[in-house]
Amino acid sequence: MTDNADQWERKLVEKIAMAGVAEQRRGRRWGIFFKLLTFAYITWIVLLVSGWQATETPTAEKHTALVEIDGLIAPGTDASADRVTNALQAAFEDSRTQAVVLRINSPGGSPVQAQTIYDEMRRLRKKHPSIPLYAVVEDLCASGGYYVAVGADRIFVSQSSIVGSIGVRMDGFGVTGLMEKLGVERRLLTAGENKGMLDPFLPLDETHKRHALALMGEIHAQFIAVVREGRGDRLKETPDMFSGLIWTGKKGIELGLVDAIGSLDYVAREVVKAEEIVDYTQKENIAERLAKRFGASVTRTLADLALREAPLLR
Repeated sequence: MTDNADQWERKLVEKIAMAGVAEQRRGRRWGIFFKLLTFAYITWIVLLVSGWQATETPTAEKHTALVEIDGLIAPGTDASADRVTNALQAAFEDSRTQAVVLRINSPGGSPVQAQTIYDEMRRLRKKHPSIPLYAVVEDLCASGGYYVAVGADRIFVSQSSIVGSIGVRMDGFGVTGLMEKLGVERRLLTAGENKGMLDPFLPLDETHKRHALALMGEIHAQFIAVVREGRGDRLKETPDMFSGLIWTGKKGIELGLVDAIGSLDYVAREVVKAEEIVDYTQKENIAERLAKRFGASVTRTLADLALREAPLLR
């Protein structure tokens, strides 16, 4: 009788303990849910506020409009064609704008993105003939950066600015020798005999190399044509001008690659005669930074929560 009573008590204790564990599990699940809900709500509020702030209209009267190209010209960057062209459109369409200055500090980037910006610069100049467009170079205006700059009416530089690099490059690497030493075999299946062109894990095929060089040659020719179109008679061509070399701002003036020495403030004050500068640059706002940051951190947060609660959620 005593044994049965003991067993009954143990079972009762076990049932009570299991019920407590189940309740704790439910509580923790709801805790995770409400944490995520609160996090999403706060993020939404921040995005709304930062988005509203990012669309504020400049309040200055007659002014020099500034659009910056800073860094790599590529999709998804502050210097992407989308951001730059949108900023240029806003600057030109403001009735208070006396001139637009494109301040450039870029090593280059995508030829497609650079061409898109260049074309929009030319279009806007034709649409707004009374609004001049100037480029001001800071430290570097090379390759795709210079591609964009030649779309301006005049290019101003510092004596020590770096300009030029009128050429095209295609980066890659080859690890076939290393793979052989490691005993690694490359297995590549393609539908199309050239689909694996320039695969870094395969020996360089001369036919593929010739094709790549021809492709780069075509893009290079387009680059040269744009420079000649943009600079016109000011350009004093030399045998190595389109070889990919770079020059100082001072030498660039001699070669006709750029026009004069001048900073942003100088151009606004002495050339445009409108000292007030209004920045139209479309930079990554708080909302976008949060989205990128939280995009990575939310996954880590969820993983941490899951690991912390794992023993009870199984």
